[in-house]
Amino acid sequence: MYIIVDDRESVANSYIAGLVREGVSSIGFSSGEFWDWLQSASEADLEAVDAFLLGDVDARGSLPRAVRKRSSAPIIALSGLKMLKNTLELFEAGVDDVVHVPIHLREILARTAAIARRRIGDSPRPCETRIQVFFNGRDPEIGGHALTLPRRELRILEYMVGNHGKWITKTQIFNAVYGIFESAYDESVIESHVSKLRRKLRDRLGFDAIVARRYVGYRLDIPVNETIDESIGELEDVGILLNRPHTSPAAYPAG
Repeated sequence: MYIIVDDRESVANSYIAGLVREGVSSIGFSSGEFWDWLQSASEADLEAVDAFLLGDVDARGSLPRAVRKRSSAPIIALSGLKMLKNTLELFEAGVDDVVHVPIHLREILARTAAIARRRIGDSPRPCETRIQVFFNGRDPEIGGHALTLPRRELRILEYMVGNHGKWITKTQIFNAVYGIFESAYDESVIESHVSKLRRKLRDRLGFDAIVARRYVGYRLDIPVNETIDESIGELEDVGILLNRPHTSPAAYPAG
């Protein structure tokens, strides 16, 4: 979930709409509303935040340090001023990155992922020997081939990859996908999304990558030395073979 802090409601709503189109939950606050929320938010709510986007607010110089006291999520300042002095002041205030608007939201998603990677180190996650995710809306890849997923299944996969090997609850997944303020959906919707994602990963990998345990939650579990199922199959709507050496078309019988 992304938190947008901007005293211009129309601007915040524009970012929210764009993030929703990318399959990312978000909510906008004015600076006053955000201060109140930040002081009262639970640890579980704060853990669901992917990044804070700071727009045009008077308190932008003091907000980053207040946020950092309660959350380690990336803080990105959205600036309309392409001035070195302004950019340096924002970094001195404690933001992790400064982007100049207008900017495509996928770039913001990519920058958020890059900040997170730097914090945990550049070594790949154990599961990325089998599944590669990009955290910017791009389709993930398995065995070098794209796996097209609906946006919410993609968000669940990204969240699971980021927490590979850990048990995560249905509530945690719901908060990451739908946001902590969503009331139009029930948490049970996650069961359907995970079930569909689990089946697609099993079909592509040849084994169950998602472990489910009643009353505990879900865990993405992909052994580093696990091999992908070598059965022949077609990749979505494209006539190429999975998990096989590339061979000239003449090597395969016609038909």
